[in-house]
Amino acid sequence: MKLHRILAPILNWLGRLEPRIAPPSGLLIISAGGLGDTVLFSRVVSRYAGLAVEGERVTLLLRKDAASMGFLFAPQIQIKTVDYGRLRKIGYRLEMFRSLWAANYRMVVHSDFLRHPDLDEALAFATGAPIRMAMEPRPSPKHHARLQANRKRYTRVVDTGGVVQDKILRWVAFANALSGKSEPVPDLRLRISTDTPLRSIAVLQPFSAVTLKQSPPALWLRIIGALPADWDILLAGHPKDLERNPEFAALLECDRVRFEGAPFKDLAPILAASKLVVSVDTACVHLAVVMGARTVCLASAAYVGEIMPYAPQIAPDSMTVFYASCAHEGCLGSCVYTPVRGMYPCVADLDGDEIEAWVKTNV
Repeated sequence: MKLHRILAPILNWLGRLEPRIAPPSGLLIISAGGLGDTVLFSRVVSRYAGLAVEGERVTLLLRKDAASMGFLFAPQIQIKTVDYGRLRKIGYRLEMFRSLWAANYRMVVHSDFLRHPDLDEALAFATGAPIRMAMEPRPSPKHHARLQANRKRYTRVVDTGGVVQDKILRWVAFANALSGKSEPVPDLRLRISTDTPLRSIAVLQPFSAVTLKQSPPALWLRIIGALPADWDILLAGHPKDLERNPEFAALLECDRVRFEGAPFKDLAPILAASKLVVSVDTACVHLAVVMGARTVCLASAAYVGEIMPYAPQIAPDSMTVFYASCAHEGCLGSCVYTPVRGMYPCVADLDGDEIEAWVKTNV
């Protein structure tokens, strides 16, 4: 058994040594998803923030590596971060427990379907908040018993539907259940001023932390060739992406292509001003949609039914998704097939002719 679990009763006790005199106040929203999930959650967070009583502070607890999307949230929402990679370290765990206890929240809303009893759930309970809300967790053979035991520690647990469901629709269903309202699905796009004309720029984002989701440089070169000759092309990504994927340096050999390594906050207005964004299924594609850009996603079939493509009720007209259906689509990345040329088979099966023809026809 892990040390943090052995010491759990002691850590919980130590985390609550500081006396709390004032009555509980404030709303804590926990969102433990990555960058892409955080972009999408920014479009529904107001539904949860509305659960605060007048004058109460609203705090959003984000993963440290997702906090770079914090600029998408209203300034009234305070951002607090947690490094889940360190949360099993006793010193850091105790530090987090103490800070959450000291905040003296009235209500905690855990917005995640995928949960871990030692990580995000432990933080929800460390607050000591008298009201704790959550949705039924995603089934987990490994953590089933503990997740079920933890259900009793929430004030309310909401059934938000089957295991496979669009992420945003699940968030909406959960928020509606908590608020007692029946609000419609959100417009994913921010309301951005249209006074500034679009620039003749295409942004391409071929990189993914999961390299099996990346289409080969040859396909991206075909996309570049299909774009209008007078357009400039930005190859977006982290500066280390080219080090990890040296084969993509071939794209920069085209005279009108340059690398754009801006952080997401600075990339967002570039996306909004671009005439086209083409991206693999990663945070950039969600950010492009939210910024209102005309967006093409070259997706795997791994998240069909949950993330990509978006559910018809919420998918904006500005978005086009290419993916190759397969017998095990919706696997959430647990692919049962042997990779093909370093790709998931569903990625290798993307139709380059179809994608190239779409670009030529629609730009």
